[in-house]
Amino acid sequence: MTPDNRWERLRGAAPFALGGLFVASGLLHFAAPRPFEAIVPRSLPARRALVYGSGAAELACGAGLLARRRWAGPASAALLLAVWPANMRMALDAGSGRLPGIADNRALAWGRVPLQIPLVWAALQSRPRPEPGSAA
Repeated sequence: MTPDNRWERLRGAAPFALGGLFVASGLLHFAAPRPFEAIVPRSLPARRALVYGSGAAELACGAGLLARRRWAGPASAALLLAVWPANMRMALDAGSGRLPGIADNRALAWGRVPLQIPLVWAALQSRPRPEPGSAA
């Protein structure tokens, strides 16, 4: 396989991988909201509602990416940028004992911050499904 083919395969697979990640994370927002509440910036009100809202947004974006909907890539990139402050809050608070469990690990928390960049890239690789009968 040529490097160009590998690149195209990665570009094609990235939105599906992100879609699966969003669905799993979205479900976790509802099943175990407390760790997510802990990373919501302290200046924001109604942390639980924000956690549920971002979980619903992740589920919607994940489903959209998996179904190759036109809106899903830009919406997913916007969502990733919107939650970046929570990842920064998590990194700043890591090691303080304020965060529950594994979220209190500094290396993991700081690793999430730059990870947003390739995740935004993956979201922007999403392409709509070709219309039936059209040339792809």
